[in-house]
Amino acid sequence: MESPAPVRILTVCTGNICRSPVAERLLQAGLDQAAPGGFDVRSAGTRAMVGDAIQPLSADIIRTYGGTPDGFAARQLTPAILRDSDIVLTMAARHRGEVLQLDASLLKRTFTIREFARMLEVLEDRGTEGPTSDLAAFWRGLPARAASVRHLALTHDSAENDVIDPYRRGPEVYRQMEDELAPAILAVLRFARLNTPV
Repeated sequence: MESPAPVRILTVCTGNICRSPVAERLLQAGLDQAAPGGFDVRSAGTRAMVGDAIQPLSADIIRTYGGTPDGFAARQLTPAILRDSDIVLTMAARHRGEVLQLDASLLKRTFTIREFARMLEVLEDRGTEGPTSDLAAFWRGLPARAASVRHLALTHDSAENDVIDPYRRGPEVYRQMEDELAPAILAVLRFARLNTPV
């Protein structure tokens, strides 16, 4: 029997060299452990530094969490890339707006990564999820379930939906990026581990 196509997750930032590659590589590494072959995580930038490698301090963060920054080249976000995505996770609300300008049909499948993580935590707290035998169908239906609890995952400060852009800034800003991004990635991976096929 042919195995189902992997769930395609796209992470998006501006240059595709600092934030979204960290999310891409760490989500891929963690999801490979939870469900080998079940996910394909890629990234792109709204104003990508096309062809560039991951910034060195971002590469260090990826290695710290057990991922690999090797073999990466930044790419520009396009409608074709978006059409090929089941879930789009942006690094800031501004990127979500830019995704929707390219393809408004992705409204219900596009979230900032920090907002999406909070939604998954709400779903987890409600206990409505659980291990599933059809991973692909479960994850392709997940954006609608997440959106249904969006009102329970709102934050008083909209800045809490964004991950700071450290490009051309010092190590302390990269640490802030890590502090904002890592918990969201871990929340997604925890949710995946709890909801993998039995």
